[in-house]
Amino acid sequence: MKVRKAVILAAGFGTRVLPATKSMPKEMLTIVDKPAIQYIVEEVSRAGIEDILIVLSRGKNVVEDHFDRSPDLERQLEKAGKTEFLETVKKIPKLAKIQFVRQQEMKGTGDAVMSARTFIGDEPFVVLYGDDVIIGEDPATAQVCRAFEETGKGAVAMKEVPTELVMKYSSMKVDHLHDNVYNISDMIEKPKPEEMFSNFSILGRCVLPSKIFDILEKLPVGAGGEYQLTDAMKELARTDGMVGVDFTGTRYDMGNKLGILKAIVEVGLDHPEVGEGFREYLKEISAKL
Repeated sequence: MKVRKAVILAAGFGTRVLPATKSMPKEMLTIVDKPAIQYIVEEVSRAGIEDILIVLSRGKNVVEDHFDRSPDLERQLEKAGKTEFLETVKKIPKLAKIQFVRQQEMKGTGDAVMSARTFIGDEPFVVLYGDDVIIGEDPATAQVCRAFEETGKGAVAMKEVPTELVMKYSSMKVDHLHDNVYNISDMIEKPKPEEMFSNFSILGRCVLPSKIFDILEKLPVGAGGEYQLTDAMKELARTDGMVGVDFTGTRYDMGNKLGILKAIVEVGLDHPEVGEGFREYLKEISAKL
């Protein structure tokens, strides 16, 4: 079955990048000239998915505004003859058919996904985290969708990460299938060192069957006193099996100050407008280090 819908989780507080996120959602923090969440929506669109639900929390109306038309701005740009900027602005609402829903309480990723149940119905869907930007020639969303469509099993994007990060993320029990695809038979959220299966962790993308909602409905509270999506996926992996894709592309954690800086530098170096000047600037700076 083809994956036609996506859910982007963008309801978190962004405490790791305070005070910037006191008044600005972390998903709207910019990488050069675009907010993080636009990169994610563009990735979903490039993967051929047009129906997107973004899960927000109170105070994040600016995300909705960004993907809406701005007639006053458009008229001003047209009047000033700034055609290139006008076209850039007009393209944003056309990226996909985007709906929004609010997560009423911050009760974890599992609860956030449950708020998408009506939107999804009985279809498989891809879940993306709003602070995980993955940039590459082959969209990470497309990679996990292909794995799902090939195997009929839930699929996650994953990478081997240092042990100290596995303990903050998750750990997968894997067996190699072919190329960069692995079978997953178990997983654990935020494990202790002795509980780790491997250094493979889920990073920001997963395709799930609608069956996940029945699992989430009965899910007990997990790590941090919240309903964790990983706990539901663990049950899915144990009963039906899942697959993991050691994805290609560069991932930037926009909920982390160092991750934000890395994204700005690396994307900035390739930016068609400022890349050359930025490269020269960095050479000057690095000579003084």
